[in-house]
Amino acid sequence: MKVHGKKYVEASSKVEKNKAYTYTDAVSLVKETATTKFDSTVEVAIKLNIDSKKADQQLRGSLVLPNGTGKVKRILVIAKGEQAAKAKELGADFVGDVDMINKIETEGWFEYDVIVATPDMMPLLGKIGKILGPKGLMPNPKTGTVTPNVEKAINDIKSGMVEYKNDQYGNIHAIIGKVSFDNNKLEENLCYVVSTIAKAKPATVKGTFIENIAISSTMGPGIKIDKNSFDI
Repeated sequence: MKVHGKKYVEASSKVEKNKAYTYTDAVSLVKETATTKFDSTVEVAIKLNIDSKKADQQLRGSLVLPNGTGKVKRILVIAKGEQAAKAKELGADFVGDVDMINKIETEGWFEYDVIVATPDMMPLLGKIGKILGPKGLMPNPKTGTVTPNVEKAINDIKSGMVEYKNDQYGNIHAIIGKVSFDNNKLEENLCYVVSTIAKAKPATVKGTFIENIAISSTMGPGIKIDKNSFDI
């Protein structure tokens, strides 16, 4: 049985266990129940009615939050020539090709948060897929991180791009900002994520698609949200 600390227990007492709050009330409550001394990240968890074993019901993609994530991501761009030069010009933290791939493979180098790669570099990156995959760092066309247009990818990431992918239980987790964000910004980000997921409903899913929605702060209690409070 998991034992929670005093701060968590105190915060949890402010949340009614079986109540589903409106998203506006939930955002207010997630700020009130934040337990960390640092600026906690706020995350949404969405339970979907999908069969994660079926390829045509897998959800994976990316979106750019209207108000950003509150976090600056370190970007590694794997590209050559003009695209590499463009990446340096746009302020990518690291830019290279074979040299960077070798550094990852031989040194276990992970001082970056996201990798953007041009399509021509993917055969080489694929050789270290077993290293990048488990850490969620492998670029993917569905998330916009494999692209011939590194400029758009870098600008999207800096603007607050969030990647999402359902887990084996049909859940999607996504960052919607920081506790320090004002309520309106968190609400707008939350609604945008929920709306984006709702529109991504696979054609083979019948009936209810989104089953449950909840938000929480880092190390804070989960807060259930009434999905009917969203315009979806």
